[in-house]
This record gives sequence, C-alpha cells and structure tokens, in this order.
Amino acid sequence: MALLNRRSFILGTAYLGAQLGASARKPNVIVILVDDMAQRALSCYGNPYVRTPNVDRLAKDGIRFTDAYVTPQCTPTRATILTGQYTARNRMWHVIPKYGYPWARVEEVDCSDGITRDAFLLSKGLKAAGYTTGCYGKWHLTTNADGDYTALSAAAAKYYGFDSVAAPGPPREIQTGDKGVNRLTQEAVRFLENNRSQPFFLYLAHHTIHGPVLAPEELVAKYRAKGFPQSGLHNATYLAAIEHMDNAIGTLLNKLDELKLTDSTAVWFLTDNGGLQHRFNRQKAESNPRKLEKDLSEFSNEPLRAGKGSSYEGGIRVPMIVRWPGVTPPGTVCRTPVHAVDLMPTLFEVAGTRAPQGYALDGVSLMPLLRGDGKLSQRALYFYMPFYDVLWAHTPSAAIREGDWKLIEFFGDYISPETGEYSEGHRLELYNLRTDIGERNNLAAKEKERAAKMQARLMQWIRACGATIPRLNPKFDRAKMLTQTSLRSQV
Repeated sequence: MALLNRRSFILGTAYLGAQLGASARKPNVIVILVDDMAQRALSCYGNPYVRTPNVDRLAKDGIRFTDAYVTPQCTPTRATILTGQYTARNRMWHVIPKYGYPWARVEEVDCSDGITRDAFLLSKGLKAAGYTTGCYGKWHLTTNADGDYTALSAAAAKYYGFDSVAAPGPPREIQTGDKGVNRLTQEAVRFLENNRSQPFFLYLAHHTIHGPVLAPEELVAKYRAKGFPQSGLHNATYLAAIEHMDNAIGTLLNKLDELKLTDSTAVWFLTDNGGLQHRFNRQKAESNPRKLEKDLSEFSNEPLRAGKGSSYEGGIRVPMIVRWPGVTPPGTVCRTPVHAVDLMPTLFEVAGTRAPQGYALDGVSLMPLLRGDGKLSQRALYFYMPFYDVLWAHTPSAAIREGDWKLIEFFGDYISPETGEYSEGHRLELYNLRTDIGERNNLAAKEKERAAKMQARLMQWIRACGATIPRLNPKFDRAKMLTQTSLRSQV
C-alpha cells in the first residue's frame, strides 16, 4: 500500500473524526456495481485497448484494490453485498430463477429462491441510521411481484430498505440501445439533486456489460475504425460498452462536483463477477458432455485464469475502488485481499451504526485500509459454489484463500475452462497467487500438508455456516449428466 505522509494522515484522521462525530452530517454513500466486467477492463488495471478516465479518476483520488473478491455470478454477489454474508450462510449461491442438473455426477445443494422481505439488508441498516436510500438498476434478487432480474418494484422497495427506485424503463431496454446506461445515470442524477440536503445511500447497479453487449453506434464505429473485430475477443462493441460505462460514471461524478457533494460522499466501484472470457454451448453439452464447445468469446481476463462463472481468479477477482475525500489517501494501491462481505461492516462503521444483535456478519470493516493507517487481522476468504453451470464450465466446488495461498476443491468432477474437456473424480488444486497469479502450477501434490490443512479449514467453515458439503449423486446418469432441467430467463 502506498505510504501516507504525516500531513495526509492527520488530515484524514481529523476528517474521519468530524464525519463520524455526533454533531456532523454523516457521509453520503454511493455503490456503483457494473455487470460482468473484468478487472482488466479498466485502464487503471491495465486495459491496453480502452481508456477509462472517469473510473481512473476515482482510483487517482482514492484507493484501488488489486485483490478484491466477489462470487463468480450475478445473484450471489448482489446477495453478498446486501446481506454482508457469504453464500454458504445466506443460501443465495445460485442465480435465480433456479435451474439444475439432476443427473450430474455430484448432487447439487439446493439454494434459496430469493431474498425475503424480512431479511436484514445493508439498505435497512443505513435507512435506520438516518439515510435516504435508493435502488437504481438491476435487482435480480427476487422472482416475484416484488422485483425481477431488471429492477426492484417501487411498491415493494420499502420492504427491502429502499425509499426509492428508478422509474421503469421501456420494454426490452436491456436488450436494445445502450442497456439503459444513460437513463439510469439520469435517474441517479435526479436522486442526487433531490436528496442533497440529507445523508443518502445510492445503490446504482448497471446492466452493462452483460450480454447482449450493446453500446452507442458512434462508439462502436470508433473502435471498428481502430481495427477491432466485429465479434470475438476484444470486439468493437464490447470495448465501446466499456467506454460508454465510463462516460456515464463521469456524468455522475460531475454532478457530485456541481452539487458540491464530492467531499462528503464515499463512492465505491466494483463489479459482480469477472468478465465473460468464454461461454460454452449448453445444448451441445447435453449430446456430448465429454467435450464442451465454445460459442462466445468477449474479453480476456489475463493474467487471471478463466472468467465469469469460474472458481479461478478470472471469475472472482474484480476491480474495487473507493474514493472518500479526506479519508482515502489519493493514489493508494492496496494488495490486501478483501471481499464483498466487507462492504456492510465498513459502511456501517462509516454511518455510525451496526447490525442487529445476533446477526452474523462474515466480513470486517475496511476502514484501516481506507484510511491507510492500519492493517486487517489475518483471515481467510471463502467461496462456496455447490452447483453446475455448463455455460461457464463450472462444477460443484469451494475455495479458500489464506495469504498468498488459494485452494480449490472440486467435489466430484471437473471441466477445463480452456478446452471444455470433462473429467470425473475429486480434485484439489493449490496455488501460490504471489508467484502464480494465472493458477497454472498446481502445488497440491508438493504441498500436501498445507493443502490438507486448508481443505480441513474450508470444510469446517462450510459446516459452521450451516451449509452442506456436496456428495456424489445417487441418480448419476452419464448419458444425461450435463442436461439442464429448466431454462433461465436471463443468464
């Protein structure tokens, strides 16, 4: 982490004390969540194809995390952020509506159908602390009248701790135009204008860059003129969508400047999972489960391995940037591993509140890192993914990261994210991420004692959360093992 000079430390500490003092207005909070975007998609993380000056501005003025983690798919990450709990505890480890593979080699563990009205959420805690709260954009945490993939309904918002939601967009908005990026940004701008006089929490969840990837035609033409392809890896539309997203964030940041809210607003930026590197054909997998075929490629997550839907780093390591003027030392780069479960305890400390007594919080406050004046206690990060998803070559697995070391346990079978080749059998993989960020050198055989201890801690954690360790499926049928029982409305 970048070192803090004495003057910056004194100013930051004084500002934090003022912000959290009883007589001071609490800081505003904005959480910007982008869909399906790789860490490397931002120029501040090394994108050589697209400049993202507005997100880079957040990094320049705040703290950029190199080892920030989420879950490998949409619904679980959103549930993790709002509940402050790992999926093994909140039971939201699968995208909704649910689908499954009942004849696969490993028996999938059943998950929750969605967040319930009585669940304790980040928004409820901040609202109770005096914040005006808004949920603008993608919801994907219920499949009933309360909300769907696209949005939380206005009528149900109060049951989930939100005072307002964005006005409904036109039909099929996320399938056309710019996926509602400009409209949601303008809705967010109005939220800022209407609530400038009181502490607010804005949860802004964009649909971009989820497929179908869309962007304004003039931006697509710009990248086509630069020689980028119409389809495939690093295609012109994908790169244009990144730039368009960055422009929209610039509009929001400029509005904060205009309203003189910048210095009193903590802005968080992250994505819900890694970028879509390769997708496999689900229909062909049913007829030939031993060798999956790729049917879509969009953006390379290198040097991270694999992408969306994967237990490897490309699926779960994402960009995360926090800007809080006067608190986050400008231009800080933090290499401490952090997780989406940390947002709730951090933001509750910011707001001067806490979770209800007895509520299990799985994360820790990141305030020592944000201030730049301390470290976190040594801890492990956990990942629980007991399901199949052929699109992303995913089989039931769980993972643990301790320091530089990461262990993945595949409970009964495996699909290579590079080749699509299927193989049966339990599998342990151990990597030293400091020397092997691409997870190419499996050290489980050489480091047997370390692997065994990490595996034991992983199993102990799963049980402690009240979750189930996947087992072999008594209904296993090789002829139908990768046949999916239902279709999802959104992937």
